[in-house]
Amino acid sequence: MDRVKVVAISGASGCGKTSTVRQLANDFGCPSLYFDDYVNSSSYPQDMKKWNEMGADVSEIKTPEMVNSLRKLMAGNHSYIFVEDPFGRERSCMSSLIDYVVLLDQPMDICLTRVVRRNIEHCLNDSHSSILKYLDYYEAHFRDIYIKTVNQVRKNCDLIIQEVYPVSKTADLISTWLKGKAR
Repeated sequence: MDRVKVVAISGASGCGKTSTVRQLANDFGCPSLYFDDYVNSSSYPQDMKKWNEMGADVSEIKTPEMVNSLRKLMAGNHSYIFVEDPFGRERSCMSSLIDYVVLLDQPMDICLTRVVRRNIEHCLNDSHSSILKYLDYYEAHFRDIYIKTVNQVRKNCDLIIQEVYPVSKTADLISTWLKGKAR
């Protein structure tokens, strides 16, 4: 059997990465990893606004346990491993492990709406104040960070999906594309 192919689904927060990875992993019967499962208090630079002003080097975002988990999965007998990672190949710790990057390049207003909706639906502790805080950060610098990092990924990805589709259609498009690559 050929070596397992690692497919990163990337894009801004709220673009549909997690839902798409879940659908693809289910459709292909393959394992998946999710960036947010490996983020902790030391993953991101302390001052995100300054980090953005200094160029937003995504290699400064650390998820060593994600890298370890991916390496372990790669030793298994799978056709694909689907990885939800906002930054595609752009983080040095992940770049050599990823075969394909799919960028879900969705409009920022759609992404913001989905993030707010997700916070409301999950009824997190004090979701009202957490949404207001997120919106303050979004206006101050998150939006610029999302745009900057998506632009970085765009330069080094293999497939870009800009249309807003249901998750099932997005997954079908990616599946068809991957099957074409396997020929």
